[in-house]
Amino acid sequence: MDWQLIVDSFWPLLRGGLTATIPLALASFALGMAIAIGIALLRLSPNRALSWIGRAYVSAIRGTPLLVQIFVIFYGLPSLGVTLDSWPSAIIALSLNVGGYAAEVVRAAILSVPKGQWEAGYTVGMSNVTTLRRIILPQAARVSVPPLSNTFISLVKDTSLVSVILVTEMFKEAQKIASVTFEFMTIYLEAALIYWMFCTVLAFAQDRIEKRLDRYVAH
Repeated sequence: MDWQLIVDSFWPLLRGGLTATIPLALASFALGMAIAIGIALLRLSPNRALSWIGRAYVSAIRGTPLLVQIFVIFYGLPSLGVTLDSWPSAIIALSLNVGGYAAEVVRAAILSVPKGQWEAGYTVGMSNVTTLRRIILPQAARVSVPPLSNTFISLVKDTSLVSVILVTEMFKEAQKIASVTFEFMTIYLEAALIYWMFCTVLAFAQDRIEKRLDRYVAH
């Protein structure tokens, strides 16, 4: 194994992770959560048409591969007259995907809040929206932290797929280095190690957050 190559390539790979992979995951997760909340509320709507729209969205996202969704956004939309650069395409595709998976987590978390909490909000004169925003969602957020944290960790790994549309994140950097050095096994294993390192740190942070929330709920 070429240890000098590993040392020389470590910083370019890590830089790609810190300046592209993580920011891409954060931006996509933030937008995806906004989508997820909207879809979850559609799923919970008493209006059958709105509920069906939410259900159809979740089914479409969960029933199709993320790679296909990325291709549809980047390569398919131009045929409809909509051309997007690599980064916007990547963020849109990843956000839509996160929205589909996280929507069910948010929906389940909202349903886990006792109905009496809604009634308490109405008693003090709050509207549906205010009750949802000030009482229901904060409680649902605590319940949804573990599964949503897992979703984010998976998203960090899934960003590697956007290398196929020329987004220069960590895996794309690995491909560039490997194409020059022809040390594919070494470079890809090094990239995998850095992904593992990122996910280990995130898993540790998740564990700390969960313990804090447990203490908060207990008191």
